[in-house]
Amino acid sequence: MATIDPKVGALVTKSVMQSVTKSVSPGGIIAAVRDEIDYDLSLQDALARDYANISAVARMMQPRVSEKVGKEVNIESIITSLKRLRGVYTAASEEIRAVIAESVVNVRTHVSKISVEKTRKTLEAVSAMLASYQHDFLHVSESISSITLIFDQKLHKKIRDKLPDSVILEEGDDYAAIIIQSPIRIRTTPGCIINFYNQIARRHVNIEDTVSCHTDTIIVVEMREVGRRSPR
Repeated sequence: MATIDPKVGALVTKSVMQSVTKSVSPGGIIAAVRDEIDYDLSLQDALARDYANISAVARMMQPRVSEKVGKEVNIESIITSLKRLRGVYTAASEEIRAVIAESVVNVRTHVSKISVEKTRKTLEAVSAMLASYQHDFLHVSESISSITLIFDQKLHKKIRDKLPDSVILEEGDDYAAIIIQSPIRIRTTPGCIINFYNQIARRHVNIEDTVSCHTDTIIVVEMREVGRRSPR
């Protein structure tokens, strides 16, 4: 089969296309394919459970794999890479399924979030607010340079009034907090939390904030997404 190369106005035969692919090392192709799979959790699951249509997946990947290696890659090379990588990915273990099955999910709506610069004054202000409104805070997380407060939306104005504009990094309301309470075994069972995130990612919902504390996992999303993207 021949195609027209728009750059030179000449026919490019199938054998020429194959020679282009041959100039790309197999290791480079399989690395590019692995990179694509690693960013797609649903594809990893499909390969692990052996229900993926390998040819269709290869056609879908071809443009991106070719872009990654810098040259045209034929479908056959991608199919070969997919078959080699299929055994690398494994389905969720029985331990993970048991932890997920025993987890309890609650949703708290009308949640606000404020992130501030971490200074001595903001630490003192946050400590005072926690002492006054401890039951209305869902979580406070602290990093090297910032502090994030997640709390009941009814407190937004009170909290905001205690923090100067100069330290505010980000703020918003009308969020929902998905609170997942898991059995103690989640601490020693790797791969559980990614399954929670996967369910949200598959519905194209952006995670605004997330934190894990002991056996609880909190995922903050926009409130409008909770009903619109809920499983049917």
